[in-house]
Amino acid sequence: MSDLPQLSVDDPFMQAAYDQSVKSYHEGGIPIGAVIVHRGEIIGRGHNSRVQRGNPLLHGEMAAYENAGRLSPAVYRECTLYTTHAPCSMCTGTTLLYKLPKVVIGDSVGASGITNYLGSGKSIAGFLRSVGLEVVVYDDPAPKLLLDRFAAEKPDVWAEDIGDDGDLVGPHISRIT
Repeated sequence: MSDLPQLSVDDPFMQAAYDQSVKSYHEGGIPIGAVIVHRGEIIGRGHNSRVQRGNPLLHGEMAAYENAGRLSPAVYRECTLYTTHAPCSMCTGTTLLYKLPKVVIGDSVGASGITNYLGSGKSIAGFLRSVGLEVVVYDDPAPKLLLDRFAAEKPDVWAEDIGDDGDLVGPHISRIT
């Protein structure tokens, strides 16, 4: 039996995203996972592989987009992104570029912690809503607990991932201005 936190929300797609984050954790990587769903089926899944593959672009969401492969704009516009944590600027930008209409977030604060996204005065979820996306936030404790555990075990890797040069607070960014 795993001693890792268990997801409490009953959503098979969020569970699939969380399973990806657990996979990354077991590989020694940052525990962030994502899946892309089209018409009720997972068409892309991925987890943060920055550490494992040495590629700073391989965030969980980006890995899910890569796994989904080349899709038509019409397909993207019918997809939902499920991610264990609020997406960073790069992953948010990709979601906006491909015009996904909906994002489901497991933990809205843990990974990004951004409360003033691009100077908007909004969280990432709030920013996504303000530009017309439907956003569901579960705020399930499991993704945050797993990420907190990783950050405590590998603070240097976590600091590298979030670009922390010592001016940020705590294992998660609690302020960005």
